[in-house]
Amino acid sequence: MKLSRQFTVFGSAIFCVVIFSLYLMLDHLQLDHTKSPNNGGDKLQNGQLSILQDKIDRLERLLSENNEIIANIRDSVINLKESVKDGRGGLDGGNMSQGPYLELLASPPLVLPIDSQDCQFATREFSKPADGVQLLDVYDLLTFDNHDGGVWKQGFDITYQENEWDSEPLQVFVVPHSHNDPGWLKTFDDYYRDQTQHILNNIVVKLHEDSRRKMIWSEISYFSKWWDNIDNQKRDAVKSLFEQGQLEITTGGWVMPDEANSHYFALIDQLLEGHQWLERNVGVKPQTGWAVDPFGHSPTQAYLLKQAGLANMLIQRVHYSVKKHFASQKTLEFFWRQNWDPASSTDILCHMMPFYSYDVPHTCGPDPKICCQFDFKRLPGGRVSCPWRVPPQPITDGNVQQRVQMLLDQYRKKSKLFRTKVVMVPLGDDFRYAEALEWDQQFQNYQKLFDYMNSHPELHVKAQFGTITDYFNALRKSAIDPGHASASLPVVSGDFFTYADRDDHYWSGYFTSRPFYKRLDRVLESHLRAAEILYSLTLANIQRFGKLNDFPAVENNRLLTEARRNLGLFQHHDAITGTGKDMVVIDYGTRCHSDMDTLINHELKYFSPRSVVVYNPTEQDRTSVVTVYVNTPHVCVITDHGHPVPAQVSAVWDDSTTASTEAFQMYSPARSPVIRVTKGSVFSEITTTFDHVTHTLRLYNVQGVEGQAVEICNLVDIRREFNHEIAMRLASDVDSKDRFFTDLNGFQIQPRRTMAKLPLQANFYPMTSMAYIQDPGTRLTLLTAQSLGSASLVSGQLEVIMDRRLNQDDNRGLGQGVLDNKVTPSTFRLLLEKRKPSPLSYPSLLSHVSSLYLNHPLISMAVSTEAQSLSLSAFTPLASSLPCDIHLVNLRSIQSKEDGGGPSDEAALILHRKGFDCAFSNRNTGLLCATTQGKIHTEKLFSELRFQSIIPVSLTLMHTTEGGSSKEEIRLKPMEISTYRVQLT
Repeated sequence: MKLSRQFTVFGSAIFCVVIFSLYLMLDHLQLDHTKSPNNGGDKLQNGQLSILQDKIDRLERLLSENNEIIANIRDSVINLKESVKDGRGGLDGGNMSQGPYLELLASPPLVLPIDSQDCQFATREFSKPADGVQLLDVYDLLTFDNHDGGVWKQGFDITYQENEWDSEPLQVFVVPHSHNDPGWLKTFDDYYRDQTQHILNNIVVKLHEDSRRKMIWSEISYFSKWWDNIDNQKRDAVKSLFEQGQLEITTGGWVMPDEANSHYFALIDQLLEGHQWLERNVGVKPQTGWAVDPFGHSPTQAYLLKQAGLANMLIQRVHYSVKKHFASQKTLEFFWRQNWDPASSTDILCHMMPFYSYDVPHTCGPDPKICCQFDFKRLPGGRVSCPWRVPPQPITDGNVQQRVQMLLDQYRKKSKLFRTKVVMVPLGDDFRYAEALEWDQQFQNYQKLFDYMNSHPELHVKAQFGTITDYFNALRKSAIDPGHASASLPVVSGDFFTYADRDDHYWSGYFTSRPFYKRLDRVLESHLRAAEILYSLTLANIQRFGKLNDFPAVENNRLLTEARRNLGLFQHHDAITGTGKDMVVIDYGTRCHSDMDTLINHELKYFSPRSVVVYNPTEQDRTSVVTVYVNTPHVCVITDHGHPVPAQVSAVWDDSTTASTEAFQMYSPARSPVIRVTKGSVFSEITTTFDHVTHTLRLYNVQGVEGQAVEICNLVDIRREFNHEIAMRLASDVDSKDRFFTDLNGFQIQPRRTMAKLPLQANFYPMTSMAYIQDPGTRLTLLTAQSLGSASLVSGQLEVIMDRRLNQDDNRGLGQGVLDNKVTPSTFRLLLEKRKPSPLSYPSLLSHVSSLYLNHPLISMAVSTEAQSLSLSAFTPLASSLPCDIHLVNLRSIQSKEDGGGPSDEAALILHRKGFDCAFSNRNTGLLCATTQGKIHTEKLFSELRFQSIIPVSLTLMHTTEGGSSKEEIRLKPMEISTYRVQLT
């Protein structure tokens, strides 16, 4: 394809991503008066109408600006078409531009070629370490009886001997922190204006007042916004705090992400955005993860932090019974290992906070009534007080001894839950330290306590302010012998779902809450990834031809960066979870989505014989069905060479009984009044309309992967219900008993067990991309295009909660129910496979690729009439399909460190080799790929481009991987995600 043609494709894709990433779907459901049955609701609706009108006005302005951007790209195309006439004929080439599109209909091989060595991964059984803990086994042991533990209600009484620290003093690290949600009760911008900017300003002033003071910070989304608004003098002061070790960035992601609903693509993307910002602006490399508020914890996040070069991590929200068990066994500090890792290469040192919350009353020790007395923000006369009605006292010479004895007792009791004599005590809460007074109250009073402790050797304690890495350094020194693995800390495998904070209050509803936005999140991920790859390839090609000045690279890079950050913001644990207030959800939607239907209808007005560019965003050759809206049933589809493409035209239905006379849908589902059957050469389907859901089952008549599964589309509407949940249940004769499997973050599979001793809500788990049940001969897999909650409550059954409506607050701080339900589409594929018994459980290659295609459908882009004269032809940047088990996670441009915000000449190539099970038939899979033992020959990867350099680096490019680099071959282990800093020419 010539350079101009690639620009046309790229320009269309970038336009889609820009719109998709910046603006709200102009969603008429926001005007649904049924969701506000009272006068207060009417006021809310009026406010929302005003907000929505402002958004519409802003959208119109920005659409105009983006039209100008596309016009600039078009002009660049025209200019470059005339100027690029030398070299190798532009970008023409690739295995699909040499003639008719016969490859589009190529028959897949009868038997899928799989290297025998690739099958060994799923057959390896490895023994548990002697001091190893598997979370599934822990659940078997626990009775979940919830006995009253005394002052530590969810625990037990803790005792100690006074002389236990005589030979080795207790080391106490008090870690000041402020948890800043990027949206929850207020929007991101409102929180920043009202609180966060003041917290960050105070950090600079108050830490410089005393070198013994320390602080940690996590959310780069806030930190970067603040950084952009401060002067160079203050920036230098911040850098000096980093250099002196007084201020530490923990995790360093754009947000503190949810770990249940977020896909690993988005988890990586927000982490990479945060780390790259830190590298460009302050030169900081985070060492420790800090996750105090996500509602349950996934080993996927542990793996990603390890791959990013972090050495330690902290988690908090774990089921109170699991915490109690870990505390009793002194396993609250452990090496978190992946289920699929037989060695220790994935281990990361993890600290689990033992008590109810991360606030001050629940962090100094087991008794919140006492710990609250050492939260000096709650001194009498302030806006907050202690619920136990015993207030703090200012520390004076007259009471310091008594207060030290009281606090030290809590520190000692807390330390008894761990294996070393090093204890960590967080000191903070949500949006703390916004006022200078609080800094003085906390730091001055604590320093008096520390001074007294440290000056009395008979107490056998050393107390100080510290960062979280200060604590982990002391822990490692105490617990780990130099030169080899842990001498005393256990190894833990598994995940920490489903979370309960008390009684039978299980946090499983958020696996489904606000599914409309969960679906749009996944669509945005697909479009962002597609544009990232096109942008990087386009940039490499124009640099290759020396035409960078003719392409708006800086502007497009800015738009991509904004899209990354909007997507990253939505991974926050109160965003994709659906746990924010209505106005906050609207703000997230405004940042992330636009009304694509409006764009489609706009194009229909100018319908004429025209070209459609179809972009396959995956790394596999594929035969797939493409949907295009047209305004006449009299349609034929041909390639640019004039060859016919099989097509089927179906009606678009205005409602369940009336077909539209203005638009038709090619290859599309339809609606029916009761039951409607559609038969065609491309697909056949059955659509059934119920009171709350329109349910469609579709079979594709294609030879590719899509022909192997049943597609399920549900359109759910529960807007008029009261405290309602709607589920889809699949029943089969698979003898799965009480076992089933769900994925974690689209990255790995976690075995589950349905337990009668747990309530119904406790037996639901997050399903990000798939869930399955199996018996020795059969597996039934449900692939999903959006995150939802799933369970297998009866042998042979899988069920998924599609939507939920909660009419009252659940007493977790939000102050409202979930009443902004929308008509929500959801898409699945159901795959039935024969299998042989296997000791371990991994997805089949077919289910991996099916999930990839479901989440990354072909992207069709109508070409403007001006561009049709360019005579578009096929372009395949890859020389051939990548191996079946290797996924190109991203090819992401790297921003230049110089001012201007433009791209550098390097990109981040992120690859993932998926672990798969060979215990399935490899006949008639529809796959057009093979396996290669995880090897990729770099010289044969691209059809035109070549690697000038390829350097193995950590996941987020912070560290260069030891062992050098090879320009000839990339080798990946099963399950491995690897990043390379590459330069293409």
